[in-house]
Amino acid sequence: MRRIHLLTTLFAAASVASASDHNPHEPMPIPENVTLEAAMDYALQNSFTVLQAKERIEEQYGLILEARSGVLPTLSLGAAISDQSDELGFFNPNSDDWTVSLQVRQAVYGGGKLRSGIRAQDLQEEAALYDLQASIEATIQDVKTRFYTVLLARDTIEVEEQNIELLKEQLVNVESRFEAGSVSNFDVLQAKVSLANAKPALIRAKNDFRIAVAEIQKSVGYVKKRDYITKMPNFVGELEVVKKDYDLLDSITRALQLRPELEQQRLTVDSRVEGISVAQAGYRPTVDLVGRYDVRRSFAESNHSFEDPAKGWFVGLESNWNLWDGRATKGRVLQAKSRLRQGELTLNETRLDVEIEVRRAVSELDSASELVDAAAQVTEQAEEALRLANERYNVGSSTFLDTLQARVSLTEARNNQLQANYSYLVALTDVQRSIGETKFHHRL
Repeated sequence: MRRIHLLTTLFAAASVASASDHNPHEPMPIPENVTLEAAMDYALQNSFTVLQAKERIEEQYGLILEARSGVLPTLSLGAAISDQSDELGFFNPNSDDWTVSLQVRQAVYGGGKLRSGIRAQDLQEEAALYDLQASIEATIQDVKTRFYTVLLARDTIEVEEQNIELLKEQLVNVESRFEAGSVSNFDVLQAKVSLANAKPALIRAKNDFRIAVAEIQKSVGYVKKRDYITKMPNFVGELEVVKKDYDLLDSITRALQLRPELEQQRLTVDSRVEGISVAQAGYRPTVDLVGRYDVRRSFAESNHSFEDPAKGWFVGLESNWNLWDGRATKGRVLQAKSRLRQGELTLNETRLDVEIEVRRAVSELDSASELVDAAAQVTEQAEEALRLANERYNVGSSTFLDTLQARVSLTEARNNQLQANYSYLVALTDVQRSIGETKFHHRL
């Protein structure tokens, strides 16, 4: 319950912050400088997934009000008036009669249906809060992944631009040496072809960046405005890796304790246990306390006006017991028991899914960690290889093709390192999500 209280407090704070400085009829603007924390804050206030989960809580609250209404008194005002044509040929003692009644009804005993119904809805409301927490954690995971994808595309553009700049410098150098007569025209043609071949990779990287930006906009719940078509925010952050170790068995244990989906399923099972009591209430009688105050015109009076009507009050008990309902109650009980068994099966399935998810996430994190180390080592080797290839080419002890190959290898190594860092950060996010350690945000 402490986690639920914290969750509702955080969400309420986010809602207040959003409403206090923004018109709800206008989409919230995206900051010019977007950090990961800013993207998560924006998503918590605007993500369609989170907002839908919040609405499910509102719906559940309405169901609770409906369930609790059964144990509260009801007050109703009724009126009736009747008349009859003389041509009908028979006397109706209720002809020209009118009645106004004010009635209070209080349920005294409902066969256990009322209290069980309230407990069931209370459990469902708590389950809806855990559903909100699960939606928030899933949204944060998605935002992190999308943000890292944007950084990967942005840094890939930088690597490809650096590659093109170096190829341009190399082309100038080769042309100078060709004019001095130290290399052939074939080397110049190779340098030009290499420069031309590097441009499509830059074009693809820029397209990947635009797509990544569009995807993170959807993830955080941004609704585009026309003036944003030409506006691109500055994404602040680097694909820096800070390694963390996770023990598999400890991670599984923590996931089974912390994952909100499991607690949601447990509460759903408890609610369905109460649902059986609600269904079994059909076997028992109901008792209501009824109080009524009537104002009416008696049919025996000859005065047809509304003056001097008869007045009085009535108090009594009403009971109803369906001795035979065509086995409708038995059918409802069978349905309730089946829903309980389905909930128990879903809980066991979810528990197994969580365990498999943790195993997969931890395994992928370990693999990504090894790739990060290998990629960093290869990049260092590729940089040294290019340096040596340039020196050898400058003194005429190697061909231009050797230098070109070293350049291609360095670009590939840098891109592989970016991809390795990206894969590790995504894997780390998946591990944190799988064991229920997703951080909501830091600014509320």
